[in-house]
Amino acid sequence: MKRLTVLLSTLILTACLEPQPAPDVMDISSADFYIEVVSNDISKPWGVAVLPDGSYLVTEFEGGLKHLKNNQTINISGLPEDLYVNGQGGFMGITLAPDFNETGDVYLSYAYGNKTLNGTAVYRAQLNNGSLENGQTIFKATGKDTGSHFGGRMVFMPDETLVLTLGDGFTYREHAQKMDTHLGKIVRMNKDGSPAADNPFISQGEAKPHIYSYGHRNVQGLAYDITSGNLWAHEHGPRGGDELNLIKAGANYGWPLATTGTDYTGAKITPFKTMEDTEPFIYDWVPSIAPSGLIIYRGEQFPDWQGDAFIGALAGTSLWRIDLDGRKAVGETRLLFDLGERVRDVAQDNDGAILVLTETEHGGLLRRITPKP
Repeated sequence: MKRLTVLLSTLILTACLEPQPAPDVMDISSADFYIEVVSNDISKPWGVAVLPDGSYLVTEFEGGLKHLKNNQTINISGLPEDLYVNGQGGFMGITLAPDFNETGDVYLSYAYGNKTLNGTAVYRAQLNNGSLENGQTIFKATGKDTGSHFGGRMVFMPDETLVLTLGDGFTYREHAQKMDTHLGKIVRMNKDGSPAADNPFISQGEAKPHIYSYGHRNVQGLAYDITSGNLWAHEHGPRGGDELNLIKAGANYGWPLATTGTDYTGAKITPFKTMEDTEPFIYDWVPSIAPSGLIIYRGEQFPDWQGDAFIGALAGTSLWRIDLDGRKAVGETRLLFDLGERVRDVAQDNDGAILVLTETEHGGLLRRITPKP
């Protein structure tokens, strides 16, 4: 039975300061859906993009890009040559240009550099007959010397600017509050990699002009909902404190000043769960589920789930549905938990099916999820 969503009147005064309790979780197993395995010929998958013709592009963490089409797997050539694979850094996100049908442009995020200086980069190239042509690295984020927290998700906004998520570099968490670095930020750029002209800090002193929002830890989920006009993201907390956030231009999302998580040593990172002048999360997880991949569902296959968030979970080894009522989370459902696989990415197919990209002990799988008749 779900908890009552109406709070006692005595708690109303503290609602803006203290996160609300999570509703009870409902479980739905894989047996309740029709599941098609699109491919099991994937090595360490990270991101998936749906092409207009109904085929798929899947990035492989250690440096591969596969085109899944007509039950065949095509290895795409022409990838960036300065790829750095170490720790959490490798070949990551993928998205198509808004004018893909005319240009064939594909955008890829990846870790560049070496052990002493590395970061997140964006590569743009044209997909043409099994290869990427005219490839160019159009953006490189501030470098660091750790192999952790690269972010790497991308999405295009209606104005055709590209939004990219980044991480704080793990040991550089205080830099998430500093404006002269990309660490711990979400950035926004034009299709050529230059900063968007109306970015909130573009003319403010030493602030990096690409910065769109700040105070993030490691953002591995990003989705723009064209119906509501909302930009959503989620990020990894430490031990607890994973967050689903509504992203606003210029806003501070609090890390590491405020979090519901604790350090891996068990120590408190901060005494504050929320803080004035920072954006409160819409939903959070304690303990962590390690979220990865995000869509706001707008298909016809699951009409009751219109406008809800679907989030992959690595540690949570499930697909999580957050029931959204506008900008408020009112329920949570755990899907496909019985598969026991790390969900690395989630996407909506052209026909409204839900695509789930999972990691397994021997590689990875791409599945299509549709309702049973």
